[in-house]
Amino acid sequence: MPRAMLEYTKIVLNKVSFDATLFCREVQKAVQRLLPYELEELRIYINKLIQQNPELNKCLIYLNP
Repeated sequence: MPRAMLEYTKIVLNKVSFDATLFCREVQKAVQRLLPYELEELRIYINKLIQQNPELNKCLIYLNP
């Protein structure tokens, strides 16, 4: 089940990537829901999204340990 939550989070983040505010809000929710090893995977995924949308860069502060 946790894997499903990670995949769902990726889908949601992809859909809201047009707005940095919404994106940051969803990242905050994901940090509360996901397991530590899933957060590492999510960090990699978000870095790929940031390459396409540099304005999402400010949301990385929520992923720092």
